[in-house]
Formats: sequence, C-alpha cells, structure tokens
Amino acid sequence: MPTDIEIARAVPLRPMPEIAAKLEIPEDALIPYGCDKAKIDAAFIAGLNGRENGHLILVTAISPTPAGEGKTTTTVGLGDGLSRLGKRAAICIREASLGPNFGMKGGAAGGGHAQIVPMEAMNLHFTGDFHAITSAHNLLAAMIDNHIYWGNSLEIDERRVTWKRVVDMNDRALRDIVVSLGGVKNGFPRQSGFDITVASEVMACLCLSRDLTELEDRLSRIIVAYRRDRSPVTCADIGAQGAMVVLLKDALQPNLVQTLEGTPAFVHGGPFANIAHGCNSVIATQTALKLADYVVTEAGFGADLGAEKFFDIKCRKAGLAPSAAVLVATVRALKMNGGVAKSDLGAENVAAVQKGCANLDRHIANTKAFGVPVVVAINHFTTDTEAEIEAIRQAARAQGVEAVLCTHWAEGGAGTLELAQKVANLCEGPSSFAPLYPDEMGLFDKIDTIARRIYHAGEVIADKTIRAQLREYEAAGYGDLPICMAKTQYSFSSDPQLLGAPEGHTLPIREVRLSAGAGFVVVICGEIMTMPGLPRHPAAEKIGLDGDGQITGLF
Repeated sequence: MPTDIEIARAVPLRPMPEIAAKLEIPEDALIPYGCDKAKIDAAFIAGLNGRENGHLILVTAISPTPAGEGKTTTTVGLGDGLSRLGKRAAICIREASLGPNFGMKGGAAGGGHAQIVPMEAMNLHFTGDFHAITSAHNLLAAMIDNHIYWGNSLEIDERRVTWKRVVDMNDRALRDIVVSLGGVKNGFPRQSGFDITVASEVMACLCLSRDLTELEDRLSRIIVAYRRDRSPVTCADIGAQGAMVVLLKDALQPNLVQTLEGTPAFVHGGPFANIAHGCNSVIATQTALKLADYVVTEAGFGADLGAEKFFDIKCRKAGLAPSAAVLVATVRALKMNGGVAKSDLGAENVAAVQKGCANLDRHIANTKAFGVPVVVAINHFTTDTEAEIEAIRQAARAQGVEAVLCTHWAEGGAGTLELAQKVANLCEGPSSFAPLYPDEMGLFDKIDTIARRIYHAGEVIADKTIRAQLREYEAAGYGDLPICMAKTQYSFSSDPQLLGAPEGHTLPIREVRLSAGAGFVVVICGEIMTMPGLPRHPAAEKIGLDGDGQITGLF
C-alpha cells in the first residue's frame, strides 16, 4: 500500500472554481491561495444570511488509544460517500498544527483514499491562519510588557500576568522562561512561558466568532493579567484588540479545499481539544450549512470530551442543531479497552472486543442523551475478523443503534456508501437536540453534571479555593458560561490508565481558568500540557525533500 502522501500526490486536483461550483459559490467569491486552495470572501458569506441550513452531522469516536480510531479519515470518507449518493455534501474539519505534525502525528488530513488535499500544504503553512493567530497573540503579549515598561498606569501586578506567548511548534524548553533580562533598557524581569498556538485563547475566539465585530468584542474581553487587588486587566485595557483584528482579518475567512474525490472541504481553525473546545470554526460550519444539504464535521478526542464540548459549547453558542452523530470505533481500539496490549492486537480476541465494547456502550448512551440519533462506524483494519466485527454489531444493537463496517481507507467513498445512506436516513428522522445543562445552572453544578452524567464519576473533589473562585466568576457575571473540561482523553476518569467504562470514580479539580473572550470556564483535572514536547524520535527526522524537490516523510 502506498503512503498517504503518495496516494494524495497521485490524484490530480480539480480547479478550485469547479469545487466551489458544487456549492454554488461564484468564482468572484473565491480568494485564491495558489490554484488548489482558496478563502471564501466575507461579503459573500454575509449574503447567505436567511438561507435555510442543511443537515449537520457530527463524527465523534470512542476513547482514543494508541491503536488508532480514524475519526478524520471517517469524516472524509463519509463526506465522499454522501457525494457518491448524489447528495450536496461538504466537510468541515480543523487545520493541522505544525508542532504535532513534526512530533508524533506526522499529518492530519485523513488517510489512505479518504484524504483532504493538498495534503502537504494543509499540514504545513496552508493559508497562514495560524501564523496570523500567533502574531496577534504575541502582539498582545508585547503590548502588556510595553505598558509595564512605560509606567504601568493600569497597576498590573507583574507576578500575575497570565498572558504567555505562543509558537506553533512543540518545544518543551519554552514552557517556563524568564523574560526581560538584560537590565533596565529591557524592562522588568518576570517569569513567563510559551504555549502552542492552538492553545491560544485568540484561536478559540476566532473559531467561535461569526464576523469581525464579534471577533473584536471577544478579543477585547480576554483577561491578560490581574492587579494587586486581584481585579482583572483585559485586552481592551491594553488597547490591543483593534490591531489584533487587523492581523486576523483574512484569517477569519474560511478556507476551501477538496477531498481526493472532489468533495468540497472547509478546513478552518484548530483550537486545542483539551484547554479549548476542539472544533473547527463556527463561521466555516455556518457557511457550509447554508451551501450544502449535508455537512460532516468532527470534534476532538472521544465523545466524552469532543462531542460534549461540540454540543455544550459550539452548538450552544452558535445556535446549531445537529441532525445525526457518527461514533467511530475500531476492533483494535476496543481490544485495547478490553485489556489487550498493543503488541497483541493482531490476534483474534472476540472476548476482548466484547469487554471493550463497554466503552462503546457508554459513548453511545452519552451521545443519545443529547437527543441526537447515532450510528456506529466500524473503521476497518485488515487484521479484523468477522467474529470481532459481529461482536461490535451486537453491542450496538443492544444499545438500539446500528453499526456499519466502513472500508473508506482502502476504497474511499465507495467504502462508506452504506454508512452514508444510513446517516441520510437518520437526518430525515426526528432529532431533539438539547445541551446537557441550562445556562443558568451554577458553575460547579455544571461541572458536577458533566462528571456524573458523561464520565459516570461518583464525586467531584474541589477545594474551597476553587469553589470560591467559581463563586467569584458568578458574582462577576460569568455564571452563565459553559464549562470546558480539560482532562485526559484516554479515559472517562482523570486516570489515563483506567480504560473501558469506569464507574463511581473521583474527579479531582486542580484548577479553574476563566476564558472570558472565548466565553467558557476551563476546568482542569490533572496535568494538562499546553506546550507539547517532541518525542525521542520526532517525525521531523524523516521529513525532507527528494531529488525532484518533492516532500517526503509527511505520512
């Protein structure tokens, strides 16, 4: 089997006006970035207001494992399958971050014959959105230090500057640093650090904004520091929001590309799935919904984190109502949840699949609890046996849903025709979507609701300092914000080793943070890394150019 990049390179790309025409986007609404990618003009998007929305389909997954689940690959395959059925379909996913691509991931555009292209551009600089977000974020950081240098009229407590700098690269050496060394001319030394760009609140603000006015309003509300009396200092106090919007003006316009089979794909934004909501931009999703009859999107990590945030944050804030959800599972991942080591996954083990299906059952029940109809997509691997596949089908039937075998990695959209038809049928049926909790519920009660109903925790532990902080947020007018849970993606609990479907565990809250611009309260359970490091042998070691100038090693 050729590599992903070899498959992608072998398929001739269609001209962007041809792709845009499938959604009735006129050529003069395209802002070309070369011949294989384009942005959609903001004026054209504004003119879509009043159109009826198409059906929104969420692709989520069981708890991720080192064995892989293939959520993005399934998203792409389903979009191609719907197109093959003659449906007007579009795909919406996040942009790839450079750091993980050069670290362990190596690429984030799907795989096999279910990919979004141009693969190399998408996984590298693309249209420069992340560079713009990095620049806007660091402009604010520079203006904070500059304000302190020139007299600090806002009386910022230099020990409580919370706004770090960002770079779109995995670099553990930048996690904790000291800035402004070198004497009086360089300012006042203080401890700071770097996060990766996708963890920036600027990224979350951009991805939740519907236009430049809303984006500037969100940026202005970002809390960057505190005074000695603990009162917050915002981006508006620093006066940076106008210049930041200028840097982000083009980045807010959605990017349009295509799949290997020519299905239109909006690839835009990329907030962290832990410290933020982990979905592509609202403006891209809403644009796609106005132009396509079926829009396939995805959320980060498993359904306990990704789908919950998609429903409770993105859909709540954007007024979206999903018509259906696809839950991706693999035989291999379920065997790992059933206790099988990665090295032993090649051998048939029906009992382990059945045991691991407890994880699948939990995710099905959780997703259905939002009032959204569900279908399970079994992402096929060549080592899967019919008995193992049938075990998943039986587990799904016991939960009142269907499980469909999908071979899109090897066959493209032809391998998802059955799934596509079932999804289309679900979209035509009833859906009674509702978020998990109301806006007016107290912040701690929202946390407790997620922990008990989604994670099946027995209790939530939060010391009096954290509870007091939540009460302060409520007193300051932030009590109606949704919760953004930050915990390990590998387990329903806060322990990544506790696989399957644990019950009655304790969820400890280590810290809470107010993302006032993005509009949610981040609740941190355990250690959450906002600046990843590179592995011992990063993917970058194998990436390079061949004698013809072609990129190699990028999966």
